[in-house]
Amino acid sequence: MVDTDFDVDAFLARPLTARIATQGPTVRPAWYLWEDGVFWTLTGPWTKLYDRVRADPAIVLVVDVCDIGSGEVRQVIARGSAELVPFDTERGYRKLSRYLGAEEAQWDRRFRNYLRADPAESGTMWLRMRPDRLTAKDLSYTPAP
Repeated sequence: MVDTDFDVDAFLARPLTARIATQGPTVRPAWYLWEDGVFWTLTGPWTKLYDRVRADPAIVLVVDVCDIGSGEVRQVIARGSAELVPFDTERGYRKLSRYLGAEEAQWDRRFRNYLRADPAESGTMWLRMRPDRLTAKDLSYTPAP
């Protein structure tokens, strides 16, 4: 189910930070990729997120912006079950280049390592979530002069 007040795809194409909530409750910030109605986030056995999703795949993911100067206030809230799926380099590049730019050689080494290390050795996985419910609200306003 999708309930939107604005172009969600255009909003989620921006390099914003998502917050992922799992049972516990625990909330953590994450970079994400939104493609074809699916959220993709890097994870692996070195993270608590990986263990929490394995124990209980129910998550809530929030992406929002609040710009007091422009009055833009928008939020996307997605609920669903996450799954851990094998990492692929092409999607990894698309995700990381959104935040770090197209020139991989200029990225911090840890991000190049996420992308280029053998996932069988590193344990890098995708957390994939196709929302069961997605709500997008535009609460923007015109700032006072």
